[in-house]
Amino acid sequence: MNKDPASKKSIVIIDDHPLFREGLKSIIARARHFEVVGEAGDARRGLEDVKKNNPDLVIVDISLPDKSGIEVARAIRSRYPGTRIIIVSMHSKIDYIVEAFQAGATGYIVKESASDRLILGLETVLNGEYFLDSSISHAVVEKLLKEPLKETRVEDADYGSLTPREQEVMRLLAEGFAVREIAEKLYISPKTVENHRSNLMRKLGLRSAIELARYAARLGLIDVDLWKD
Repeated sequence: MNKDPASKKSIVIIDDHPLFREGLKSIIARARHFEVVGEAGDARRGLEDVKKNNPDLVIVDISLPDKSGIEVARAIRSRYPGTRIIIVSMHSKIDYIVEAFQAGATGYIVKESASDRLILGLETVLNGEYFLDSSISHAVVEKLLKEPLKETRVEDADYGSLTPREQEVMRLLAEGFAVREIAEKLYISPKTVENHRSNLMRKLGLRSAIELARYAARLGLIDVDLWKD
């Protein structure tokens, strides 16, 4: 079923704490372009709601009574690849975060900051980008910078192969700016930014935003302190 792009974005919430679900619904209700179409307190009923409503986005707790939110994310990613997924969790440990994104999540928010970060997270992932709660971003980047790049060799010559505009876009992406924000800063269209991003990622042999941030930090193009609150 095709959805009207102008209609409200539909959301299903899967969390076993009723008060937390009510809090999320209250926040979402204040943003008129979102609509909660289903909610559940466990994975089984949550996946039934996803099947029934075909939502644009699912918010799922990492800890559920019957399955983990990681397993739910994998199931949604497999069955409904167009649905975006935000994991909410009490945990800010990097291992949880990495596993969540590997399972198919497109966003990760720590519960204690959900009231402040939720709407931005929804808007970001529904815009086709990834969202990582800024309260944990610095720690994640610090750990990733200590790990060797896999199947990717960082060379200054690769960076030199980029055009000046691609270098500019790369730096802004690495600093965490969204595509639309970069477009506004550089007075170009979001589509042009997307084209530059695709070209520079191909030239550098990078496959993700995290690899891009690590590459830029290793070349001294950004400071990891920029990822702090």
